[in-house]
Amino acid sequence: VRLVESGGGSVQAGGSLRLSCAASGFTYSTACMGWFRQAPGKEREGVASLGRDGRPTYAISVNGRFTISRDNAKNTVYLQMNNLKPEDTGVYYCAAVAGNCPSLMGAGFPYWGRGTQVTVSS
Repeated sequence: VRLVESGGGSVQAGGSLRLSCAASGFTYSTACMGWFRQAPGKEREGVASLGRDGRPTYAISVNGRFTISRDNAKNTVYLQMNNLKPEDTGVYYCAAVAGNCPSLMGAGFPYWGRGTQVTVSS
């Protein structure tokens, strides 16, 4: 299983970024895909997940600003991040699990990418 994130960078508050995660090595179309992040000195937190049923789940802190989507033809999941805030800064990780989506607590995702840095300045 391989998950490769891209699209991170540095933006000013209010800006936008779109993260991508290219997946391989498993049956992507039936997997749950998730995005997590970890800020310096803080624990990893769930951001969003999207199962094969197409129903997304979002953390309260990003609801209304972030959108998760997937392209099953390209085995890729995206995270569109709008109206970014300094508190969104961190390393963003893509994660995957076969079957239904578990909680955004993260323990139910066995496959992880290496992460991409997002920095939002005020």
